[in-house]
Amino acid sequence: EKETKASMSGMLKALLTGIFGVFCILSFQFKSYIEPMVVMITIPFAFIGVVWGHIVMGLDLSMPSIMGFVSLAGIVVNDSILLVSFIKIHMARGENITSAATLASRERFRAVMLTSLTTIVGLLPLLVERSMQAQILIPLAASIVFGLLASTVLVLLVVPSLYAILGDFMGLD
Repeated sequence: EKETKASMSGMLKALLTGIFGVFCILSFQFKSYIEPMVVMITIPFAFIGVVWGHIVMGLDLSMPSIMGFVSLAGIVVNDSILLVSFIKIHMARGENITSAATLASRERFRAVMLTSLTTIVGLLPLLVERSMQAQILIPLAASIVFGLLASTVLVLLVVPSLYAILGDFMGLD
């Protein structure tokens, strides 16, 4: 129990350090502090899927679950970065923020869905495996699969919506 607590503390520190590092890199890339927040808002959405997936499968949150969530955070942030980049490209072409967000979501829909579906389908055999060797990896796979299910839908809907809302408040139109 003592080792688990120490490991969880280390993983939490690593996650927070990683999130801060990603925020700093995105701030330099986007030359903004708001756009990285829009990108990173998807991380809690992914955690919603992780929790529901563990409830559905009757699993406890464990160290492999948290490792899966940390891995999932990178995948989800990547999808959001692409979406925000496409929104900015459309805005640079003269589109207003609402239509730019809509067009970017439509254009990236296939890429985001295919990325998520191939990862989910690739992990399904591990998720249904019942051998003793696979038991340690099932929570990791459940975190990634169910987190991707939730976050894919939310990335395609919430990120463009949130970007448009923040754009209205900041006068980006």
